[in-house]
Amino acid sequence: MTFANWAIKNKAFLMIGLVVSAAALYMAFDVNYEKCDDEENCLVIAFELQENYLFWEKNPQHLADKLSTLTGMDVEIYEVSNPTAAIEAVDKGHADLAFLDGAAAWLGWEVYGLDVLAAETKADGRMYYNATAWVKADSDMAEAYLDDDDSTDPFELMRGKTSCHTGWLKSAGMLIPMGYLIDNGYAEVIGDPNDIESLRETVTTFFSEDSSIPEGGIYSSYKGALRCLSDGTGDVALVKDTVIDSYCTGENRYDWCLDVEEYVMLPAFAQAPSHPAVYNPETMDEETVIIVQEGLAKLSDDSEGREILKELLNTDKMVVTNAQDHLGTYGAAVSSVPGIQAYIE
Repeated sequence: MTFANWAIKNKAFLMIGLVVSAAALYMAFDVNYEKCDDEENCLVIAFELQENYLFWEKNPQHLADKLSTLTGMDVEIYEVSNPTAAIEAVDKGHADLAFLDGAAAWLGWEVYGLDVLAAETKADGRMYYNATAWVKADSDMAEAYLDDDDSTDPFELMRGKTSCHTGWLKSAGMLIPMGYLIDNGYAEVIGDPNDIESLRETVTTFFSEDSSIPEGGIYSSYKGALRCLSDGTGDVALVKDTVIDSYCTGENRYDWCLDVEEYVMLPAFAQAPSHPAVYNPETMDEETVIIVQEGLAKLSDDSEGREILKELLNTDKMVVTNAQDHLGTYGAAVSSVPGIQAYIE
């Protein structure tokens, strides 16, 4: 085969591949084409699209279709790029509902007056999780925790270690542990105490300049932070208490996981609220709130709904609650974070 023929043949294969990829992208991300036919009976959900929504089971249109069946409403997905955009969409009336993590929901409540109508719960029934640090069993931090000696402090031994965070300004991965470390005199605020950006230098001064504060990539999220610890990139993962069960046990165990016995969880920093669904009480009436609450609660009633909950919301069930009950204690846990008050204002 001449080079020219080879090039023509492979160019054809390349073009076919591009067409197939484009079609796959269209199918996976075509979640905003079904506009509500009845604007008076329409529910618009702000949903943050991520890379893994390329997979069909991760497509949020499944959530929209299921909720439409359960509520009798037309349900539309409004694509957003990050939690801030989701909050803005609900505040400005571009969307009626958004699923947020505890930190973003708290900011939405404090700053924009958004409310909560439901929140996730796990198999154990909790509507919160413990923000914790996981370390390797052979580390000095684990030894200090397990030696029954009050003079050895695992939190003090975190100083200078490479920390693995779930992301910037995340609840369990950033705000709660840093609030605890500052509150208890381990970490010192570096820079302007009224500027949220001072938190970054506060983190890298107490921990290490090599600490992982991801904005996407393989080390982001709970799974990523645990992977960061597991593969030796970092020394301590700031995550939640259930990460080992979620990613390193059973048939879904990831190949980068260590044996369960090789991880040790340190005492919890504080409780963090589970991820809630937020709405704007100025634009959603009480009758609609109840309809949506009932629809979300019914998602766990059949196998299809449970799969949607697991794949798209990473939960087993949604339960009815409100912002005061669900987020009311969060402020105290993060009040020492530099610039947090100015940030929310």
